[in-house]
Amino acid sequence: MKPIGKSKIPLALVTCLLSLAIAGLALPAFGDQTVSLKGDSGGPRFDGVGAVSGGGATSVLLKDYPEPQRSQVLDMLFKPKFGASMQTLFVEVPGDGNSTQGSELSHMHTRTDENYYRGYEYWLMEEAKKRNSEITFDGCAWGAPGWVGNGQFWSQDMADYYVKWIKGAKAEHGIDMTAIGCRNEKGVSVDFAKKFRATLDANGLEKVVLHGFDNWGATKFDFAKTMETDADFRAALGVMSAHTMSEIPISPAVQQIAAKYNKPLWNTEEHIYKSGFDCEISLVQAYNDNFIRSGVTKIVNWYLVAALYPIEPYGVSPSAFIANSPWSGHYEPREVLWGYAHYGQFVKVGWHYLNGGCTTLSGGGSIVTMKAPGAGTDYSIIAETKAAKTPQTVTFTLSDGLGTEKLCVWRSNATEQFVKQADITPVNGTFTITLDPMSLYSLSTTTGQQKGSFDNVPPAKGFTFPYYENFDSYTNPRELGYLPHYFADIVGGFEVTERPDGTGKCLRQVVDKKPQSWAPEWAPYTIIGDEKWKDYEVSADIYLDNGGWAGVMGRVNNVGGGYGTNPKGYYLRLGADGAWALCLPTQRNGQPNTELKAGKVDSVAGKQWHNVKMQFTGTTITCFIDGAEVASVANTAYATGMAGLVTGDMGNTRNSALFDNLLINTVGGPRPVPTVFPASMLPMYKK
Repeated sequence: MKPIGKSKIPLALVTCLLSLAIAGLALPAFGDQTVSLKGDSGGPRFDGVGAVSGGGATSVLLKDYPEPQRSQVLDMLFKPKFGASMQTLFVEVPGDGNSTQGSELSHMHTRTDENYYRGYEYWLMEEAKKRNSEITFDGCAWGAPGWVGNGQFWSQDMADYYVKWIKGAKAEHGIDMTAIGCRNEKGVSVDFAKKFRATLDANGLEKVVLHGFDNWGATKFDFAKTMETDADFRAALGVMSAHTMSEIPISPAVQQIAAKYNKPLWNTEEHIYKSGFDCEISLVQAYNDNFIRSGVTKIVNWYLVAALYPIEPYGVSPSAFIANSPWSGHYEPREVLWGYAHYGQFVKVGWHYLNGGCTTLSGGGSIVTMKAPGAGTDYSIIAETKAAKTPQTVTFTLSDGLGTEKLCVWRSNATEQFVKQADITPVNGTFTITLDPMSLYSLSTTTGQQKGSFDNVPPAKGFTFPYYENFDSYTNPRELGYLPHYFADIVGGFEVTERPDGTGKCLRQVVDKKPQSWAPEWAPYTIIGDEKWKDYEVSADIYLDNGGWAGVMGRVNNVGGGYGTNPKGYYLRLGADGAWALCLPTQRNGQPNTELKAGKVDSVAGKQWHNVKMQFTGTTITCFIDGAEVASVANTAYATGMAGLVTGDMGNTRNSALFDNLLINTVGGPRPVPTVFPASMLPMYKK
């Protein structure tokens, strides 16, 4: 029944309510209703809730956390009945291109190159599996290297590229992919789905479910009509998937097609861009609504963990957890983490939604009920009352194989998250609960839930200063995914490698051809440091082995809005021909950079090491090449920001420049010793 309207409340009842309020007594609950739960009523299989790592580069700093903090963060995300208890992990299949915040290293930079230890997504899946052997893995590419299909993503090359990534996950890391997508938010190709399915099957990957097409907007399921007319396509696509069903639900017509051909409906990217408890309750509201209105049986939210710099787009929200300070070891969960827990700690992949037990509440809000498979008698109810204005009482009747033992009750609200309440014991197959407005509840016959936490989390502190990185501490770069500590690649890929002269390690930008990127890209660059830095100097040795230019960046305080990667800051570049320039990047793709000062140094040549340096003192920027001052410029565009390294972008090709001896220091300060990383910063890969 609907809440009583103002004109329908009898005068006597109004007088009674006023008397209770004046006396300080609780108001009676409105919106009472009865829900009948039948264990044999049937319902579709639940395929899990979880989050996305990637789309892009959102987990990059997590790998750099010292122990035990790194393991603690992973426990909070993946350990069953402890924190979020993620049941499924969706990862980006890296493609060397920017996919929102940054770029991730491909396993195949070129057609003949294969390396299954680059980056951190394999490592993250390994760690998730260590904590939850039942977790499922899904993934999708946002983009691909430029060589794939000679620039055509929907190609046999791309199907092969995917298959090698999946087989590499199994052979090198023991990871079985449960499912794989076609491409993230870049249209539809029915022919590719058929080609991809055939390639999976030909490589012994028949059990890997193919889903598509992971788009958003009103037309995201238009491909469903093709299911009716194309039997080969129907056989190829195991799951129909798309994004943001909380914004645009799946139409009844599409749901009918999915049911007709036994195709589960998955939400492969839900978005909850909110803060505080509002984010938490809105997440559960979206999860409940995804099933009730759209029939969705698996939902992953973008994104998992904010292990990236705050100047990157969506640097905190909508992540489940903040871990962006590995140099201090500090981390903190967001309230929304406990929204995941309201699902993850009470139901499992393979349970079933219970027909008749998933509905909206008459007083505002919704409930979803799930039951253990087969002869299991366990069941759980997840309720949210975001739309409720007053308390409401719900009576549940149990029959047909549901357990009648006591239920645990856990509640979250704006004041406290995930707190155990008094148990409820059904009497004669019936129990009643009063649900407060703006609250979350999980009721379950299962046990063992807990609000996990760790004592003595280190306090946050600023980035190490001064900072000197000569890359020689990375004796086995593969153990670290070839990634140096604390760097975040925004465009391109920067890997630790050997110096050409064999005297130690250095950093190389390895992407030499423009990728098929999800987002428009600026020149290749990587960032490091503290957005609050003001007066400092940044310098590095650069080596240009194929022409072009490279340089250092400073006072970088923005890297684009998520679709576009143009930084806000300064950079000093030096070309193989000796030409140099102090520049402001453009803020719109396609526009030329603004040169504040430019010139040429005759002594500079390619395939030699040269040092470039910028000093920031107030509004003055002083530039040096090989220790000699070449310019001093006054500019007020940017007063603070991080440091970085940058290489040239020449149309379809990119400079594979090398960098060494990055120094971020006080202006004119003495050269410090190289930064020493603690022994507790463990490698990702130990093979």
